[in-house]
Amino acid sequence: MNNLKIAKETLELESRAVMAQTKHLDSNFKKAILMMKNCRGHVVVIGLGKSGLVGRKISATMSSVGIPSIFLHPAEGLHGDLGVLMKNDIAILLSYSGETEEIKKVLPVIKKIGIKTIAISGKPKAQVWQDCDTIIDCSVEKEACPYNLAPTASTTAMLAMGDALALTVSNFKKFKKEQLAILHPLGVIGKKLTMQVKDIMRKGKQNPVVKHNDTVESSLLVMTGTKVGATSVVDNGGKLIGFFTDGDLRRHLQNDDKILKKNISSVMTKNPLVVTPETMAVEAAKILKDYNIDNIPVVSKDNKPVGILDQGDLLREGIE
Repeated sequence: MNNLKIAKETLELESRAVMAQTKHLDSNFKKAILMMKNCRGHVVVIGLGKSGLVGRKISATMSSVGIPSIFLHPAEGLHGDLGVLMKNDIAILLSYSGETEEIKKVLPVIKKIGIKTIAISGKPKAQVWQDCDTIIDCSVEKEACPYNLAPTASTTAMLAMGDALALTVSNFKKFKKEQLAILHPLGVIGKKLTMQVKDIMRKGKQNPVVKHNDTVESSLLVMTGTKVGATSVVDNGGKLIGFFTDGDLRRHLQNDDKILKKNISSVMTKNPLVVTPETMAVEAAKILKDYNIDNIPVVSKDNKPVGILDQGDLLREGIE
């Protein structure tokens, strides 16, 4: 139980440290935004140790939201990798203490190249930063470490400040969801942004469809054959007029033991919810969740069932 107390205290302290960063959204932060918005090159993030690990994440976030960015290890930079820098770039230097030797050595070289610099530090008045174009304060009152030594709350705050900077600049650059989709072609993010119902719906022989004058019994055979607990019901012209699920069957069986011999049209749900093949999969998932249903018919422009979407198919794609 004592361990859980420590875990709770850690999370509470770090969350307070992040919230406290709002007081650092000052003129220096605004200047950094404008510098990055007008940058015609890359935003080069530089840090060592824990700050370096944070820097890699900040750089990755920037690239994913439309801000071209790379990470540069300061020690390797001092041994030739500074060659990646170009005059149109901007350098963001990370050091909570402002005492990192490699940062002290690499900063004058960066300035000599003529690159504008942004510092993110818990010690904004440190001597090393005085030649930077702007300094973002990310100081915290104390670390989550019980000895107030191990970088914990400070690295969390630095990461959050980097995210705030990245997303603010991205918004200023009018970065759109469609651009995010291009940059995330794979994975759950890509699927949520690009996948449509037609990409995962069951169609052809896997799309259960019965006619309005078919019996419930024969309709169940179609449902069982496709392993989908539902079927679309169409009129003589092949247009959707209803939907029937195994849940409907269970409800009717409670009051009617002769339901199997009835026409499906007498027990189906009329005018059911539908989606189109072009509906975004994430939107279809929301419909299923909001209405607490497992399946939904997919119809064409002329209201003919061209597929069926099952919740299980969405979950397999990581969309819920």
